[in-house]
Amino acid sequence: HGMEYGFGAHDYPASGVFEVEPKNCPGFIFRRSVCLGTTDMSHSEFCSFLEGLAGNYHGDTYHLIVKNCNHFTDEVCRSLTGKPIPGWVNRLARLGSFFNCILPENIRVPAVGQLPVHPAYSEDGSDSYSSNAEETDEEESIHQLLKRSNIDFVDSNDQHLRLARDLM
Repeated sequence: HGMEYGFGAHDYPASGVFEVEPKNCPGFIFRRSVCLGTTDMSHSEFCSFLEGLAGNYHGDTYHLIVKNCNHFTDEVCRSLTGKPIPGWVNRLARLGSFFNCILPENIRVPAVGQLPVHPAYSEDGSDSYSSNAEETDEEESIHQLLKRSNIDFVDSNDQHLRLARDLM
């Protein structure tokens, strides 16, 4: 419907889903468009769908490996077209999940028994938080990673890359 939608991190237990002009997301360099399919949802149906989905994507739950902008895009794409996003789009996060033990501590996926405690929501709008110092340090580290500029990332056009199979 003429807009681009994404999911990003912030410090609050509120939706991290946002809307921008296509190909103009602040802080990112547009590389190329990928056709993901079409939907015949009306604009109002789409807005309702997105509003419902946004409740599952709070900015303070963003995680580079298990819940990033590509996971959001995949869920939207599957819901609207019945097809997933191309496998290469979120390959790095998928690879990171397989090699969790060698990731820096601040982005490792915790074991199920160690999941961070998130705020409990109440009907009257008052939120209660329960956390500990370790969570605060972990969240701080994750947010520092997310604030890195694009200069820190290498595009395949910037350097000659070789695939592992080419080295064998």
